[in-house]
Amino acid sequence: MKLGLLLWRSPSHHSLSLPSLPFPSPTTKRPILLISANTQQELTARERRRLRNERRESKGATNWREQVEERLIKKPKKRYASWTDELNLDNLAKLGPQWWVIRVSRIKVEDAAEVLARSLAKNFPDIDFKVYAPAIHVKRKLKNGSYSVTPKPLFRGCVFLRFVLNKEIHDFIRECDGVGGFVGSRVGNTKKQINKPRPVSVVDMEAIFRQAKEEQEKTDRAFEEDQQKESLNSEMPIVDSHLDPNDETKSEMDLKPKKKSRKASDPLTDGSSTVKDYKLLVPGSTVRVVSGTLAEFVGNLKKMNRKTGKATVGFTLFGKESLVDLDVNDIIPETN
Repeated sequence: MKLGLLLWRSPSHHSLSLPSLPFPSPTTKRPILLISANTQQELTARERRRLRNERRESKGATNWREQVEERLIKKPKKRYASWTDELNLDNLAKLGPQWWVIRVSRIKVEDAAEVLARSLAKNFPDIDFKVYAPAIHVKRKLKNGSYSVTPKPLFRGCVFLRFVLNKEIHDFIRECDGVGGFVGSRVGNTKKQINKPRPVSVVDMEAIFRQAKEEQEKTDRAFEEDQQKESLNSEMPIVDSHLDPNDETKSEMDLKPKKKSRKASDPLTDGSSTVKDYKLLVPGSTVRVVSGTLAEFVGNLKKMNRKTGKATVGFTLFGKESLVDLDVNDIIPETN
C-alpha cells in the first residue's frame, strides 16, 4: 500500500468551485438598505408628512383626522379663562335669581331669618329676594283654654334665600349676626381657596316645598284628632249636685279621694268638744294637753286664734317658761 502526502496550499493560490446554493446571502441586502436610507434623507419635510399620513390612513378604516376631531369635541371646554376667574364671585350674577342655602344658628332659625330679611331690605332696597325657613307649626291647647303655636324647623340651621348673588351681597350676608356663611364647595388651588356658594336646583326646592306641606298636614290632622277625643270626653254625663243624699248614685268625682284641707276645722263646730269648755279657754287660764308629745302637761294659755284653731301655751320647763303652739283640740281647760 502506497502512502501519499497532501500538500496544503493557500486559498489565494487556487480557486475552489462550489455549486450555487439557493441560500440568501446577507451581504446582498446591504446596498438596498443604504439606498433606501439615502432616499429618505433626500425627502423633504412635506413629503415625509404626506407619507406618514398615507400610512395612518392605510392602517385604519376611519380617517385619523376624524378620530382627533371626535376627541376634541368630547373634551370639555374650560368655563373660565384662568383660575382667578373661577374665584370671582361676581360671575355668580350671570346665573340669575337662584336659591341659596345659608347656615344660621340651630336654636333660633326663625329669628335669624327675620333679622336677615330686615338687613337686606334696609341695605339693598333695590334687589328682589325671598327668605324661606321651612318649619312645621305645632298647635297645642293650654289649660286656660287658649292655643299656642310653636314653629318646629324642618332643616335646623338652614335658611333658603332666593336672589341674584354677587360679591357685595355675599360679603354683607356673611357679616350679619347669627350667619355662618353659605353652603357650597371649596374651589381654587394651592395659592388661594375660597368657599364658593352652590345654588339649589329647582327640582330640589320643589321637593322641599312638598315635604314641608305634607308634614304640616300630618301635624294638623293629629291635632284635630286630639281635639275630637277631648270633646268626646267632655260630653260625658255629669251628676247633678242637688240629687237626693240618700241616692246611691255617685259621680265619678265623688269616687275619687278628696284631699284634706290644710285649714283646721272650726273648734266651735267640732262635736268632740262642748261649747262650754271652749268658753273657758281664755288667755290667762290654765290648760292641760290631752294628746301629742306634750300630753298631760299643764300650762298657761297665752293666746288663742279661733279662726285658725291654734293656741299658744306657756310651759315651765327647768325653771324657764317656753311657748308652744298647739291645736285647740289638743288642750282642755284645767279644772281643780
